[in-house]
Amino acid sequence: MTAASFDVAATNTTLFAAFLAAADAHGAGKLILEDAERSPLTYKRLILGSLVLGAKLAAVSRRAETVGVLLPNVNAMVVTLLGLNAFGRVAALLNFTAGARNLVSAVTTGVIAKVVTSRRFIDQAKLDDVVAAIAATEIAPGKRVEIVYLEDIRKTIGTADKLLGAFRGFWPAALHRSHALRPDQPAVVLFTSGTEGTPKGVALSNRNLVANAQQIFAHGTDVLSPRDTMMNPLPMFHSYGLTAGTLMPLLHGIKVVLYPSPLHYKQVPKLVRETASTLMVATDTFLQGYGRAADPEDLVSVRYVVAGAERVKDATRALWNTYGTQILEGYGCTECSPVLACNVPSATLAGSVGRLLPGIEYRLDPVEGIAEGGKLVVKGPNVMLGYIMADKPGVIVPPPDGWHDTGDIVTIGETGGTMGDSAGFVTIRGRAKRFAKIGGEMVSLAAVETMAAGLWPDGNHVVVALPDPRKGEQLVLITDKPDADKNALLRHAQSAGFPEMWVPKAILVVGAIPVLGSGKTDFPAAIEMARQARPLL
Repeated sequence: MTAASFDVAATNTTLFAAFLAAADAHGAGKLILEDAERSPLTYKRLILGSLVLGAKLAAVSRRAETVGVLLPNVNAMVVTLLGLNAFGRVAALLNFTAGARNLVSAVTTGVIAKVVTSRRFIDQAKLDDVVAAIAATEIAPGKRVEIVYLEDIRKTIGTADKLLGAFRGFWPAALHRSHALRPDQPAVVLFTSGTEGTPKGVALSNRNLVANAQQIFAHGTDVLSPRDTMMNPLPMFHSYGLTAGTLMPLLHGIKVVLYPSPLHYKQVPKLVRETASTLMVATDTFLQGYGRAADPEDLVSVRYVVAGAERVKDATRALWNTYGTQILEGYGCTECSPVLACNVPSATLAGSVGRLLPGIEYRLDPVEGIAEGGKLVVKGPNVMLGYIMADKPGVIVPPPDGWHDTGDIVTIGETGGTMGDSAGFVTIRGRAKRFAKIGGEMVSLAAVETMAAGLWPDGNHVVVALPDPRKGEQLVLITDKPDADKNALLRHAQSAGFPEMWVPKAILVVGAIPVLGSGKTDFPAAIEMARQARPLL
């Protein structure tokens, strides 16, 4: 495979085997992974560590068993993931910001009997209550979840284990073949954020992850190079942080620098400067925080930031332009491993999320009340094995005929006839579930947010819909703009030609818009804010 091509046949492999191939291609001695502790690992050391830890975890689990992993972005997270994969175990990456209720739901839904974590991490993140709740969870009659601490495993690793690991390191591919699951079997299980109901498990196969990593690299051939260094502050329980921020660079010779929390706005830019990172993955919310908190020289090494999960504001682009950094907006979803589309320097269209990655088929299904565009449904080697639902624990329910309904309303530039500048570019119009019916017409909440951002570009805004006895639904704008005024927004809408029904009935000013650990807006929390404040609006 060349950097500019995507060969579907080359994705028929496991995650660990693809990693071994990357080590062969780029050199076992290449420094490839580093975290905030500043102790970089070479491919060789990462392979050795994975084999030693993987053997220990294999001794306390069954082949094809789903093992929970509750760790932040540190070297040990990658070692654990690769170690489990090397010995044919499935890693369920748990969202440590989700709270005890959602984590208990996750281990129950995924039938996760063991969770690997670290005492140091639990102490620092103050997650004792969460871990206690997980440990008290019965996943079968009389069988509770076992917590496995990395510190305890390290104490059992002796000279013999290290020598055995080194011996295995001479023939890691042969060892892996004797334990590996098939490329079309699960490699990881992630859990949806629960923004639209009970969290669901998403089973991604080895092939899904390897394919998406290769699709991203092929699509971004004018951005990505083994000479680059990728800063990744996004947690790996979020598929964007896992595949785009970690696996894609590791599998293509790009050094990865991990940081354990995207919310440390001062520390992340400092680490960017210290490591001379040239690439970064983040969300608009986090990019605002880094851009404002950074010292003048902290971010100048960053050539490109790839932003996903939420729309990038013009103010955010302008802020990063001062560092000489171009923000490339992309789009994806957990069920697609996750990247579906992205702008690249040679093909960028303002307001879009770029063109679809190679190997992805699509169709647009019509949606009642939506005149322009349709609901995006996709198929490809990166589309998940299926959901694991709370009412059928451990059972993978595949998408119908391999097609995944993203739930996003999009338009795609015409590709027939003469190719125009917008040909093939995907523009997100909104979530199908984020439309309100007002006076019989469908209104995109995302479009109203964009309208508000046009007037107040420095603020963060989210629009929610509440029931209305006369018009069906009413809009409430939640904003952190202290002086936001409804009359000013109405005048802006009129002057810009927006329909008057787009103007929210009320504005709620808050100290901060609620966000999830992944950087996405926490819509249930925002809706609850509006409900609580409704009598005062």
